[in-house]
Amino acid sequence: MTTIRQILQEKGGEVSTISHDATVFDAIKMMADRNIGALVVMEGRKVVGLITERTYAREVVLKGRTSPTTPVGEVMETDVPYAQPEQSVEECMAVMTKTRLRHMPVFDRGELAGLISMGDLVHSIIDGHEFTIEQLLHYIRT
Repeated sequence: MTTIRQILQEKGGEVSTISHDATVFDAIKMMADRNIGALVVMEGRKVVGLITERTYAREVVLKGRTSPTTPVGEVMETDVPYAQPEQSVEECMAVMTKTRLRHMPVFDRGELAGLISMGDLVHSIIDGHEFTIEQLLHYIRT
């Protein structure tokens, strides 16, 4: 069973963050520049939320706000579940599916350790299935 720690070891623990008082425009630009879909929102050294492309569409565009004048803190998601490194991929996938989130911060001993996406989890599961298939084929051939 693959754990979140194993995923972070493969992809790295780098997390893109933004201040809660930055503008949504700055957040969207950062996401575009880094080709990512979410940023962890910080207030000083404390994690206070998450801003995603979905947040932008629903809380800025559809509500007639402007991204250059709207602070991230006004639109960010604040009720975000988090993962711990020892949790399984399947457990985190269940939480993300239930809460309809595509990104989840990872905390290790109270410190931000990474950010996982639904894509990371799906990739891990596919890799596991491919390995199992290879092993079964090897068994059948020998």
